[in-house]
Parts: sequence; structure tokens; C-alpha cells
Amino acid sequence: MTELKQIFFRWPLIGVLLAFLAFSGCEGTETREKVDDTVKELSGQKNLKRMDQMKKDITDINKQQADRLKEPQ
Repeated sequence: MTELKQIFFRWPLIGVLLAFLAFSGCEGTETREKVDDTVKELSGQKNLKRMDQMKKDITDINKQQADRLKEPQ
């Protein structure tokens, strides 16, 4: 019977530890955001996004220039 009491005594402690681990790994934490940002930078994902944005900007600028040339003067 004493073993059973020890097991039930430890369950709340185990529950608290599991809850702490669950909340410490949440996406909203500042540390997690910094880690994700660093991983994206090192993997080149940020550079790809920048390149895609520059391509879009260049396309928009070219379209504006073409529209200006089409306008009667």
C-alpha cells in the first residue's frame, strides 16, 4: 500500500513538470522566435523571400514604366 501512496504522491509533481515543459515550448515565446529567425537566416529562407520580393518589385516597376510609355504625350 505504501508504494501506491508514493505513486499517487508523485503524480502531481510529474504533472507540474509536464505542464512546465509544454508551456516552455510554446510558439509565442521570444526565445523561440529568435531561434526560428536564426534558422531561417542560416538556411537561406530569408534570402529567398527577399529575392522573391525584389522580383515582384521589379515586375511592378517595369509595368509602371510600360504604362508611362503607352500614355500619349
